[in-house]
Order: sequence, then C-alpha cells, then structure tokens
Amino acid sequence: MTARYWCEFAWLGGDRAIAGVVITIEGDRITALDGGVADPERVDSAEWRGDRPVRLTGLTIPGAANAHSHAFHRALRGRTQVGRGSFWTWREQMYAAVDRLTPERYHDLAVATFAEMACAGMTVVGEFHYLHHGPDGVPYASPNAMGEALVAAAAVAGIRITLLDTCYLHGGIGIEPSPTQQRFSDGNALDWATRASDLAERHTGPMSRIGAAIHSVRAVDPASMEIVGAWATGRDAVVHAHVSEQPAENEQCLAAYGCSPTELLDRHQLLSDRFTAVHATHLTDSDIDRYGRAQSTCCLCPTTERDLADGIGPARALVDAGARLAIGSDSQAVIDPFEEARAIELNERLATLVRGNHDAESLLTASTANGYLSLGWPEGGTLAIGALADFVTVRLDSVRLAGSAPDDLLECLVFAGSAADVTTVVVGGEVIVRDGVHRRVDVARSMAAAIGAIR
Repeated sequence: MTARYWCEFAWLGGDRAIAGVVITIEGDRITALDGGVADPERVDSAEWRGDRPVRLTGLTIPGAANAHSHAFHRALRGRTQVGRGSFWTWREQMYAAVDRLTPERYHDLAVATFAEMACAGMTVVGEFHYLHHGPDGVPYASPNAMGEALVAAAAVAGIRITLLDTCYLHGGIGIEPSPTQQRFSDGNALDWATRASDLAERHTGPMSRIGAAIHSVRAVDPASMEIVGAWATGRDAVVHAHVSEQPAENEQCLAAYGCSPTELLDRHQLLSDRFTAVHATHLTDSDIDRYGRAQSTCCLCPTTERDLADGIGPARALVDAGARLAIGSDSQAVIDPFEEARAIELNERLATLVRGNHDAESLLTASTANGYLSLGWPEGGTLAIGALADFVTVRLDSVRLAGSAPDDLLECLVFAGSAADVTTVVVGGEVIVRDGVHRRVDVARSMAAAIGAIR
C-alpha cells in the first residue's frame, strides 16, 4: 500500500529543516522524498498531480529511539521522591514493586508505558529486561513468559522493541542473589543463553528484535560476560550493559579485578560498535578512550540520573573520543525525548560552566539515528529513501514553540519543545498517534489501572 504525507517542515539531517516535504511510503519503508512542494490545501487540484497527501502541520522528524527502558519502573513515579537517600535506597523501593509483578500485570503496565512513549514521539524502545522468573526464582511454565509479555505489549502500543534480554547472576561481586534477585537469575550464563536463544528464535520479526545485556559487572562475572558476548556475536546482536552508574560500582570493581568496569568489559571482548554502555557516568580518561576506539554507544538517561542523584556523565569528551551518544528514559521518572536530549547539553553547562557543548543537530541525531543503531535497527532513525517509515510531527503553535522561525526550528524544538507538542506518530507506515491521542490505548486510564493492580 502506498501512502503520502506532506510535511510543512521536515528534518532530513543537517542543521536546518526543509519546507514542503512530501514523504512517500510503500509498506513500512520510505520510497521517495520531495522537498519544496506547495501546500496541497492551498493550490488548485489541477495543479496537484496524483492524490493529495495527508497534511502534517508543524515539524516532522524521525521517530525517537528510547535506548534504555525498564518498563515496570513507571509504577514508581512520584512514590520515591520523599526523604533523603541515594540510588541504593531507591533500589529497595524498586525491589518492592518487583515482588507484585506477574506476566499479566507486567503486560498491562508495559502496554500503558510503551503507549506513553509513543505519545511522546518514541517509535522504538530498548527494554533492558531482567525480571525473568517467578517468586523465589522459580521459572514460569513458559520460561520467557515475562519477556513475551513485553514483546506483546509493544505490539499493542504500536512501537518497535528490542528486548535486551539481560544476564543477571549475582547480588554483587562474589555475592549470592537476594530473594528478590532470584527472580532475575538463570543460575548460570549457559542457561541464560539457552533461554535467550529460544526467545530470539520466536520473537525476531518486523517489529521486534532480541539483543543481549549484561546487567553490570556487579551482577555478571567475567567468564559469564564472555558467554553473553559470544552469544551476541554469533547472532550479530547488540549488547548493552549498565556501566559506572555509581562510584561504589567502580570501587568494588577495582577492589575485585584491579580495573574499572569499562576496562573489565574490554578485557573480555565486549566493547565494539555493537556495544552500548548505559549511563557511563563516572568514567576515567582511559575508559572514555576505550569507548571512542571501539566506536561504542553511550546511552545517557539524564532525567533518571538527576532523579537518583547519580551525577553528570562526560558527554562531550565521549563524542570527542569517537563514541556515539543515545538517550533513554530508564526509570520513567519522565518520558520525553526532548527533555532527555536537551539535558545532555544543559547538564554539561552546569558541570563545565561552558555553553554550546552539543548543538541541536547532534542532540536530535543522538535521539534518533544513534538510538536506532544502538538497538540494532540501522535502517531506522532517519528520513531517507529506504529507511523505516517511523516519524513524528510536532506542532509549532503551542505556547512553547509559537513564534519559532523557520531557520531556528531545530533549536526551538530541542531546547523548548515537549512531548506534549507531539501530534502525529507513524510507525512502519501506520499512524499510531493522531492529534496527540493514541489510536489503540486509552493511556491514562490504562496506566492508572495497571499501577493500581500492583500497589
């Protein structure tokens, strides 16, 4: 089926948007892009050749990639903001939510969470999935019941998913898993690989792909890391890992292995252009150099990192070294790709007292093409012939963006726009969000019901 959209403005790459772009779609791919086309609603029908395209008023950009998500954390929003504490005290509150999740409840919560992402302009999610088993670590009758619930939830919500099946074996370096952590563990990496292989064989398709993840150097020993890496290499799959989110993680790794988490991963052949370090907050100069030489991606999650008082990562230094940046919503404290993108720059301004470390073009690229690549969808994240037909239109007449000049649209969007400005979302050529409303899910009602079921 052929469809065409006329975009008032569209970002096709570069530092400026283009006026009057017609996007032609065949199936789930973009087959033609034509710029400088007159508004079809303002010309006589005799002057327009062919059927009139759908009119998209505002700025159209590639769909955003949420490269790091824990869907069930959405249930914690607003519930962990009282009192003093740290990442480690927050983690205990998160574990309490885990205890109440079943595959059915997880599915319902993930549907609402992924639909909220769609409404925010996110068209693919990387779900860092480690809640594999039932209470006390007893496998479900279907060992991948939880992962399958997430893949099914993304299908309902209408967005793509890379399920990053996560190896999580230990409660800390040399420590057995706690009772709650038993739900995360397969016991050993070979059993993880067997379960992940079954998931990959049955759930790799047009809208879903399976990648691998190492939860952290705290939760996976070096020999097991190599098994995860070999599994991913054999399938040309991506690999993600939490890296240096907290100073305590670095200290523990140094004490146990005599090196940083990044160096440990590098020693065991994990770093490559298919590897993504999530957070990458507390890095040494050597760590930064390693990511640059490997051309790895570093996924920053600024709204979560500030919420948990984690710190500010060295984003500019990573880019200068040759690494790519991507964004993630992580704990779902906020689901807004524009907020994540601008926070990379604004946080660095606070840390360095220097403005202009990252421009609008590079931040949009981090949010779109880099994120798609990080999640194993190199054919997405751009408006280009042959690319996946995943794109988002943002209104320019909201109180935030009213008065934006054509030459400044990218800067206005990145530094002042909001998820609330998203009007249309197309994924694989299908309209998922129209006029700011999800076409399949009553998001607010579904979210309230799903969270209520696990409180």
